[in-house]
Amino acid sequence: MRCEIIAVGTELLMGQTTNTNARDIARELLSLGVGVYYQTVVGDNEERLAEVVKRAMERVDLIILSGGLGPTNDDLTRETVARVLGISLEKNEEWEKRLLEFFSRFKRPFAQNNLRQAMVPQGALMLPNDRGTAPGIYLEKGKNIFVLLPGPPKEMLPILKEQVIPLLKQKLKASGKLSVLQSRVLHVIGLGESNLVEMLKGILDNQDNPTIAPLAKGAEVHLRLTARGHFPGEAQALLSQKAAEIKAILGDYVYGEDTDTLELAVARQLKAAGKTLALAESCTGGLLTHRLTNIPGSSEFLLSGLVTYSNEAKITLLGVDPAVISAKGAVSAETAAEMAAGARRATGADISLGITGIAGPGGETPQKPVGLTYISLEAENFSLTRKYQFWGSRVEIKERATQTALYLLRRFLLNKLSAS
Repeated sequence: MRCEIIAVGTELLMGQTTNTNARDIARELLSLGVGVYYQTVVGDNEERLAEVVKRAMERVDLIILSGGLGPTNDDLTRETVARVLGISLEKNEEWEKRLLEFFSRFKRPFAQNNLRQAMVPQGALMLPNDRGTAPGIYLEKGKNIFVLLPGPPKEMLPILKEQVIPLLKQKLKASGKLSVLQSRVLHVIGLGESNLVEMLKGILDNQDNPTIAPLAKGAEVHLRLTARGHFPGEAQALLSQKAAEIKAILGDYVYGEDTDTLELAVARQLKAAGKTLALAESCTGGLLTHRLTNIPGSSEFLLSGLVTYSNEAKITLLGVDPAVISAKGAVSAETAAEMAAGARRATGADISLGITGIAGPGGETPQKPVGLTYISLEAENFSLTRKYQFWGSRVEIKERATQTALYLLRRFLLNKLSAS
C-alpha cells in the first residue's frame, strides 16, 4: 500500500510550527509495511488543498491528512475532501452531543461554529477524539482510503495509534497485503560517501529488498537498510544478511549500528583491551572528555581529561617546553605531541591524546587559518601527530576534531595505525 501524508496549515509553510505529525505518522505506518511515497505541506487554501488531494488520489492508495479539522473558517480539510469526492457532509449526532456536553462540563462558552466539528463526509467513520473537540475521520472511496486527523500532535497521535493503525491492519490482513518494514542503520567512519558508494557499487546497483540509502552525517556516512517482510523476524533476517554482506566489503570502516556512537565503539575497544586513556585538550575545550564520560563505565578506562587552554596551563600542567611554544606556537605539531606525552607521563595511562588548534572565528594568521588542528596520539613505543584542516563553525570544528581523534584512537586499537 502506497501512502501520501498531507499536512495542512499555513503555519507549517511559514516555519512557525514544525511538522512533527508527518514524521510520527510515517513511523507508525512502518509497522504495517505501508510505504510513505510522498509528504506534502499545503496552506489553509481550499483550491490548493483540493489540487493536492486530487494529485494524491492518482498516485497513492492511502491519503492521510492532518490539520484543518477545527471550528474556524480556515479549517477546510473535511469540506475540501468532501467536495473533491463529490459527497456531502452530514451531521454526526453522537459527536454533536459530545461537543455540547464537553463545553457544558468545563463551563466554557459555546460558539455555534464548534458544530462544524460534528460534520463528517457521507459514509465516513468518525474516530472519537478523547483529547480534543475535532474527531478523526476514516473514509474509503473507490481505490482510495482517506484518513483525516486533527493537527495538534497530542490529539493526532492517540487517534492514529489506537484507531487508525488497527483499522488499516485489519484491512491489509483481509487482503493478504499485511507486511512490516524494518530498518537498520550502519555507521561508517573513515570513508567519504563517494568512496563508499564506489566500494558498494555492486550491491547498490542490484538492491531490491532490503533497499539501501547512504547519507553523509557529519564526519560519518550512515547506511540505512530497509527490509519488507511478512513478519518482523523475516525482515530482520533480511537486514542481517545484507548487513553482513556490506560489512564483509567495508570491514572495520563500519563501527556500529543504529544508536551506536563512535565514542561508544571506542569505549568498548578500550575496555576489551584493558587499556587506559588520558586526554589533553585545548581547542576542543573538554568536548572529547565530555563525549567519553557520557558512556557508562568510562571510569574503567579514562584516567584524566585536562583542558589546557592557555599556554601557561600547557607548560604548568603538561610540562610542555616553553621554548617549543615560543618557537613553533601553541598550535603546532610539536606542541600537540608534548601535550599528549605530558598527559601520559602525568597519569601513567597506556594511551594519551593531545589536541590543539584554532576553532575560530578569530585567532587565525596567514600561516595558521581557522580550522587548523593538530592531534597527537602517544602510547608505549608509539608516537603519532597529524595535521588537519577542518571547516565550519566553531562548534562544527570542535566536533570534527573530536570525531577525528576518536577515529585515530579506534584505528590504533585495531592495530591499523602507522606511526609514519
